[in-house]
Amino acid sequence: MSNSALIQLVETIADNKYVLGDRLVEVGFSGPDVESTLASVAMAQGELGHARLLYNWGFTLNGIKGKKPEITNETGKSFSEVRAIDGWVKLIANLYTVNVAMDVVMEAMMDSGDADIAANINKLYLEHKEHCVFSEGWALKLINDEGGVPKKFKEDLNQALPEVEQWIKDVESNSELSNFVVQNNLVKRFQETIEQVKGEGAVTNVG
Repeated sequence: MSNSALIQLVETIADNKYVLGDRLVEVGFSGPDVESTLASVAMAQGELGHARLLYNWGFTLNGIKGKKPEITNETGKSFSEVRAIDGWVKLIANLYTVNVAMDVVMEAMMDSGDADIAANINKLYLEHKEHCVFSEGWALKLINDEGGVPKKFKEDLNQALPEVEQWIKDVESNSELSNFVVQNNLVKRFQETIEQVKGEGAVTNVG
């Protein structure tokens, strides 16, 4: 079976982590307080590190051996709303949405039992859980905030959702990924997780 679909999947995750890392640095400096700015920079380092690991895996899948090419930009597969991030609320809305999607997809990849997938993303997948906790904490904080912030957050969240949800649908229905992803209820799990936050809940501590 061809690896082209898997390469496409790996590069899509890598591209979004790459752009999110870039925006976390650029926009994170305008965070609401010093703690959020410091946390954004730390999270950015994590996202960019994950992106580099995934790009290198993609190079290997493409047959590139030895020293891997320098990463200077994404491959063009990032989501349009991620590229359009221009402020703190939009950053958190997209960070949360994309992190949930990546978590659902990477869990399904791990569940496939493919040894090469486990070797390349097991540590990354576990670290990604911390990114999910960070973004969910901030999502809950903004949705429970005062003034126009909750409305703006929901607008940005709803704007980010369609493209990300379509990506998960494509992953779930692509027969070329059947050996690499357990294609079972991915969209449903994504929607249920998002709805838990949209329905609002207790504000968690965020760092």
